[in-house]
Amino acid sequence: MRAMAAHPPDELAHPAVKGTRVRVYVWDLVVRNVHWVIALAMAILIATGLYIAHPFGISGGTPSPHFRMGWVRVIHFYAAIFFTLSVLVRIIWFFASPSLYARWKQFIPVQRYRRRELLNSLKFYSFIRPRPPDLIGHNPLAGLSYLGVFVLYLVMITSGLAMYAADALPGAYMKTFQFLIPIYGGLQTARFIHHLVMWVLILFVTLHVYANALTSALEENGEVDSIFSGYKFVHRGDVEKELVDEAAEKAGRRRG
Repeated sequence: MRAMAAHPPDELAHPAVKGTRVRVYVWDLVVRNVHWVIALAMAILIATGLYIAHPFGISGGTPSPHFRMGWVRVIHFYAAIFFTLSVLVRIIWFFASPSLYARWKQFIPVQRYRRRELLNSLKFYSFIRPRPPDLIGHNPLAGLSYLGVFVLYLVMITSGLAMYAADALPGAYMKTFQFLIPIYGGLQTARFIHHLVMWVLILFVTLHVYANALTSALEENGEVDSIFSGYKFVHRGDVEKELVDEAAEKAGRRRG
């Protein structure tokens, strides 16, 4: 994986953006793959979860010829496994990634220059500021929102494990997650929270797609394309400014 370069790369023209930009490798392969596995798993989990909550098309009689609910639950559980593993991989990558843009500091604004841009981010999303902050990776407000989303992911995973543990056979390893049931105040509360957080995540996905399309159009930097290719096309001055801010942050820590 490539971390942020010590010097900005060469400028180049790109047909997707106006003017001459610097191509920067922002989202590494782990970040991109995990993003799409989570997105696909969420789509399957939402569709199957809605069916489990509100089944339809089930006729009477013996279940074996039309075991629809059973198959939907199986698909839901396997999608949940991929979702859980992907979330865990991304959490590990917060600390293990060599890339500046994939690490936990992109999500928690501990650096002074990112805290400084937090208000500008809020102004942009509130339609007070015409352009987003000139940062290469996540802006501070987006990073905080993604951190909140990962907390919701963990709520979905643990509430799902609580419900699964209640139905697991005696002696099955999934029974070990029974301790989560009283933490959620019982199965009914766990089920309600699971369902409620699903709707919150649906709202987040809608806003996420809109916000990325908006910033991509305003910055003309290939924001949407970057989750496929890993590259953004940004102004050289923005890259140099972030390099200076990072260097100043490290120098301040050494003096402290």
